[in-house]
Amino acid sequence: MPYLILMCGIFGVFNAEHAEKYAFYGIYALQHRGQESVGIAVSDFEEIRLVKKSGLVLEAIKKEDLEAIKGYSAIAHVRYSTAGDPGGINSQPLIRDTSLGRVGVVHNGNLVNYLPLKLELEEEGIKLYHTSDTELFLALLDLGEYVPSHIRLHPADREVLPKVFYALSRVKGAYSLLFLFKDRLVAVRDPMGFRPLLMGRLKDTVLFASESCAFDILQAELWREVKPGEVVVIDRQGIRSYFPFTSDRKAMCIFELVYFSKPESFVFGNWVYRARKRMGELLAYEDQVEADIVVPVPDSGLVPALGYAQAKGLPLELGLIRNHYVGRSFIEPTQELRDIKVLMKLNANRAVLEGKRVVVIDDSLVRGTTSKKIVAMLKRAGAKEVHMRIASPPVVGPCYFGIDTPTREELIANRMSLEDIRRFIGADSLRYLSLESLRASVESPQDYCDACFSNLYPLEVEGTALRIR
Repeated sequence: MPYLILMCGIFGVFNAEHAEKYAFYGIYALQHRGQESVGIAVSDFEEIRLVKKSGLVLEAIKKEDLEAIKGYSAIAHVRYSTAGDPGGINSQPLIRDTSLGRVGVVHNGNLVNYLPLKLELEEEGIKLYHTSDTELFLALLDLGEYVPSHIRLHPADREVLPKVFYALSRVKGAYSLLFLFKDRLVAVRDPMGFRPLLMGRLKDTVLFASESCAFDILQAELWREVKPGEVVVIDRQGIRSYFPFTSDRKAMCIFELVYFSKPESFVFGNWVYRARKRMGELLAYEDQVEADIVVPVPDSGLVPALGYAQAKGLPLELGLIRNHYVGRSFIEPTQELRDIKVLMKLNANRAVLEGKRVVVIDDSLVRGTTSKKIVAMLKRAGAKEVHMRIASPPVVGPCYFGIDTPTREELIANRMSLEDIRRFIGADSLRYLSLESLRASVESPQDYCDACFSNLYPLEVEGTALRIR
């Protein structure tokens, strides 16, 4: 099985004295998107230097690491792994020596034609040093040039962009990318816009990030989103934008709004907080259960729980207390680690639970093991009834575009009926948000990929038989 880098956070900065420090704080703000490794590559306009470490940003990157990579532009990455080597050579940024000089790249997403393209390159004698699809973007830079007929290149881009466009023409799937050349930064978003990528600015410094929360920590201004299919080039001559490839539809990942993005972030033209709260409100409108209190599963269940409680006129109580020194259980690479972390990071609050009929709100229910432990925890703490409510529909389809959902066979909603799931998790009742209400929680729902909930995919995937929407 190939090793894939999925659901990561990327950050970039151009034209900043001590760009390495901007990158450090920016990628720290995206720590929730990956907790296994962190990397920063920095250019001083002469050469690119790199530091990569396993672990969390604040623990892994030391002051002396930053002092060794000083420069004026930088890219950074946090990741988690799904298979294979969980902390080694596939950590990003990846660096490769090319005819354009040393080039670095960070990638959020997943290429659905990775395996056939990898085999094709290997048959052509191209040396690959990693088992990550991200490396293909670098390997392809020296294999050809391509400029679509409608593109007129700025003179400063005539050497670099034909190679970048060629690389992009060969790949298929989800990618938000930042390329670091010694004298420029190139930002790319795939034509369907699966993964988010935003631009910010702080005086004369330009920033890029997976989420707008990374700009807040630097007191920078959210400028705009990199548009689907857009290639943005920034160097000392200025900023230039190109659209070499287009798609007749968008497929922005709705699970970013359900779970992965932080509630204060702006992605896909939405404030995550507003969308997530609306999911909770619509769940309440669909629900007839009688209860005394609403309890969120922290942290991602908090905002939909607030919407649910306000719509129902019920008190919101902190019936589950989170230990914030433990990471997010969803993004651990093995089920055993996920199970342990559930018990480490949550504790029931008997003071508000005892004798109460409780509606507990979580953002999603994927495997069911976490929900089972939460229901048992609430009942041990004295809850009279526990009604599990999920602020998204049942997860019925695996993701091929950048989120580590299990295989179709492992998804509990594919193996059990609603009643069987309820019995498995031990709840007195169970209800999910309807797919129609999830779509109603965002503007232009036709522009989203909701295949994990609908089983309708926006793109064909090599080696699979999928229903295409």
